[in-house]
Amino acid sequence: MRLRLFVLLIFAICVGAGPALAEKRVALVMGNSAYKNVARLANPANDATLVGGMFRKAGFDTVDIKLDLNGSEMRRALRDFGGKARDAGVAVVYYAGHGIELDGVNYLIPTDATLETDSDVLDETIALDRALFAVEPAKQLRLIILDACRDNPFAKTMKRTIASRAIGRGLAKVEPTSPNTMIAFAAKAGSTASDGDSKNSPFAAALVERLPTPGLDLRKAFGFVRDDVLKNTGYKQEPFVYGSLGGDDVPLVAVKPVVTGPQANPDSEIRRDYELALQLGTRDGWTAFLNRFPSGFYSDLAKGQLNKIAAEETRAAAAEKARQAEEEKARLASDRAKKAEQEKAAAAAKAAEDAKAAAEKAKQIEEAKAAAAEQRRKDAEAAVAKTLADKEAAEKALAEKIANDKAAAELAARQANDKAQGEQKVAAVTPTQSPPSLSPQETAKLVQSELRRVGCLAAAADGDWNASSLRSLTLFNQYAGTKLDPKLASFDALDIIKSKPGRVCPLVCNRGFKADGDTCVKITCRAGYRVNDDNGCEKVQDKKPVATREDANKRDAERKQVESRPAKPQTSGQIVCGVGIGGCRPVRPGCRLEQKNSTNVEVCN
Repeated sequence: MRLRLFVLLIFAICVGAGPALAEKRVALVMGNSAYKNVARLANPANDATLVGGMFRKAGFDTVDIKLDLNGSEMRRALRDFGGKARDAGVAVVYYAGHGIELDGVNYLIPTDATLETDSDVLDETIALDRALFAVEPAKQLRLIILDACRDNPFAKTMKRTIASRAIGRGLAKVEPTSPNTMIAFAAKAGSTASDGDSKNSPFAAALVERLPTPGLDLRKAFGFVRDDVLKNTGYKQEPFVYGSLGGDDVPLVAVKPVVTGPQANPDSEIRRDYELALQLGTRDGWTAFLNRFPSGFYSDLAKGQLNKIAAEETRAAAAEKARQAEEEKARLASDRAKKAEQEKAAAAAKAAEDAKAAAEKAKQIEEAKAAAAEQRRKDAEAAVAKTLADKEAAEKALAEKIANDKAAAELAARQANDKAQGEQKVAAVTPTQSPPSLSPQETAKLVQSELRRVGCLAAAADGDWNASSLRSLTLFNQYAGTKLDPKLASFDALDIIKSKPGRVCPLVCNRGFKADGDTCVKITCRAGYRVNDDNGCEKVQDKKPVATREDANKRDAERKQVESRPAKPQTSGQIVCGVGIGGCRPVRPGCRLEQKNSTNVEVCN
């Protein structure tokens, strides 16, 4: 009974301490498919459900799966998850859906986003930094997984508040500042990911296949994910991981611990009870053990321990009997008993002493047997432990060899495939995800959009490959150092233009404006100066008015009009004097003075 109580006590202590010692693992899984203002994505909701199930099977304490979230719901989910990550050792956020990059910052797009202009990105989306903030309290591992590099439909209709601002293709490269933080992209920075032709995206399918492998370090697991996605997409999509971890392996699912000292009997429960009985070292303990396990390797050892206890009990009884015989012998001698009684007592004392010596020897023999049996047990357990350790090492080496052989075979297959197809690879160009079934007009429109993005085309992207489009592609060739055929809008041209992260053609501004970065700003001259034809400031010169031909014609017309009018009566400026007129006065208009008979006379017509 005491053994059973002891076992129950130890079991209760171990069970009660387990949860306290284990590190808590939490995950938030979000998938946005049902976008309201652009076409629905087929797989993100399926991918989130699949990945969330994977985390639950991996033994995560909390897994929150959220589907088709609007902006406020995404913010609430990240806020609540940040609270759960405060007492967690591992925190993971997985997101599948649309993402966008603006000015080098990555954003996750909720289902209710409109994004009519580039400034709406700041108000209607969720910055990736918000997800990093949510996982930051975790103590051991902070992991962000983004299947959000799909081709962004908002960028095609989004108006720019600044004409030269470019919206990135895919997501931008990130460098986490917190330790033990990893960010995994479905496709490396500047490229897009496939939504997949089946129920799940290639990236999500590879994650579920590789990440739950027990004991597999996350860095190696994501390496296998990369290989799987490259193979399944014809080497068009390459996942990428940013951040760093320490030197120790960091598996998502730990390997089940192997008992360091395996027992000869495979039943670990028997061994545990045996060791507990050995610590007690009592007849009751060994009797209880043998009642529960009457036969077997450890039962034989228990019987030897029980024999050892019996020998000790026999020795103690013999010693007690010898002591009593000596006391009786001494009593008779002191009482001067008859000689026959004293001799009898002396013989009894000698016999008791001999029995005591024999019991002591028997005890020593049983102790030696028990010690030898215990040593054989330890040797047997050590041998089994070594065998299992060697087996585990061999299995690990075999697994690594298989993985390396698989990677080498896939690399060889890829090289053989490239050689057979005779592909002409352009350096640093990511293959396009545009399907070859697009019409020539649709292809032209895509190329025009990219030419506008890199600053080589000012006209609208209307799908009409005209002289303006031809000149713009010629300009791109000139400044990018390429030799594309400007007469044709091709997928090769689209791929090469997409690979350029920013402006290629220089910014050309109208007269009176000058380039300031990617913006045209108005030229302002100080007082007394004006903008000349070379967009410079020159001093204003004072010029005398010069009659133009238009002014001369106007003057001649006015003169002819005056001359054609009837003459107005005018005074001659003469003065007439006489007695009859009461003095002198001016000659009346239309009249004149004439001399008659030596006298001036006023004559009027």
